[in-house]
Amino acid sequence: MLPTYHRTATIDGQRVFYREAGPAEAPVVLLLHGFPTSSHMFRNLIPVLADQYHVIATDHIGYGQSSMPGINDFDYTFDHLAEATGGLLDRLGISRFSIYVHDYGAPIGWRLALNPSYEVTAIITQSGNAYMEGFVQPFWEDLFAYASDPGPATEPGARRKFAPETTRWQYENGAADKNLVSPDNWLHDQVLLDRPGNDEVQLALFRNYPSNIEGYPRLQEYFRTSQVPLLAVWGENDEIFGPDGARAFARDLPDAEIHLLPAGHFALETHLDAINGYIHGFLGRVLTPSE
Repeated sequence: MLPTYHRTATIDGQRVFYREAGPAEAPVVLLLHGFPTSSHMFRNLIPVLADQYHVIATDHIGYGQSSMPGINDFDYTFDHLAEATGGLLDRLGISRFSIYVHDYGAPIGWRLALNPSYEVTAIITQSGNAYMEGFVQPFWEDLFAYASDPGPATEPGARRKFAPETTRWQYENGAADKNLVSPDNWLHDQVLLDRPGNDEVQLALFRNYPSNIEGYPRLQEYFRTSQVPLLAVWGENDEIFGPDGARAFARDLPDAEIHLLPAGHFALETHLDAINGYIHGFLGRVLTPSE
């Protein structure tokens, strides 16, 4: 098994942490994590992909080991998170790559795909939403209420999304056997969420989340015109982004490969082998050696 390197780069004055493995000359696969975690969620996937691919997994600004500037020092929007990731790719000399997106990683990945500076050769989505059909109630009710009307009446519901019990629930929801999900995950994430000032980071991104939905029409047009190869490996029991979100890709990408797993939001924790197999098969079919 090839080693995973843990590196940092300074991008526009911010420290961006990333994990890297695999042959430098191999096709690049960029792994983009979701809320409330970091590249830690890919710790087991990276080495099994690195046999054939050059794998990079970043921590978004405000997450993991990357910088967490205060909200007065950094404008926490999904545009700016994508710009930081793009800055890292530019530093590494990477302009052509596949993306693996999960949760918050999806709107960041979609921005990279729509950026003419980059060529996204394939997409793997694990609960990485691009359609209104994917949003599962009641998880989103509090967040949409806060985003549309931030204030004392709606903020408590938003804050519950990064409370310890919710962080644990995100990992366990939909898992057929919760004993397969290590508590190290939510304990690791919660320590980082509980850093002084991180609550304001999360609230700022909650307020900005509607910008992702506003971009869906342009994104879906990109799918229709590009016919980019897409693999959905999705937890069928996910109570945050439900399976209808996976099925919706076929509307604009009729050749999309869609696999619903008996899992929840963090399907990698319980179905790593299945997801790894689907990815290797998919990328082996759709990428040429030069990609």
